[in-house]
Amino acid sequence: MTDTPAATTPRTGRQRPLSPHLQVYRLPLPAISSITHRITGIGLTVGTLVLAWWLIAAASGPDAFATVQGFLGSVIGQLLLLGWTWALWYHTLNGIRHLVWDTGKGLELGAAYRGGYISYGGSVALTILTWIAAYAL
Repeated sequence: MTDTPAATTPRTGRQRPLSPHLQVYRLPLPAISSITHRITGIGLTVGTLVLAWWLIAAASGPDAFATVQGFLGSVIGQLLLLGWTWALWYHTLNGIRHLVWDTGKGLELGAAYRGGYISYGGSVALTILTWIAAYAL
């Protein structure tokens, strides 16, 4: 490849545009939202395994439960819980957005962007509210 904005095709000898480089190309919000939805689904699977570990430890006795509580109470554990809380809210809100799309509504470009912003902003707000409520109790 050359550094020129176009390349010559071997068969016809005509100029054709090059694909944008990854450093130039910017993913649209609906694409980022889709990728985030998939990543949060994987994160929720890991969080479910941790929840199972916590429940098994609670049934196994005080020593096992103290071990899990010690991990979840650590800085790393708290950050993971915060991430899982956000992933749960984001995945829920974006799932609702997909349900709306299944009815044929909200498929226009402007509505798709609005829904993406609502999913991201709403998930952050609901995560903050969840943690405030958890610490208040």
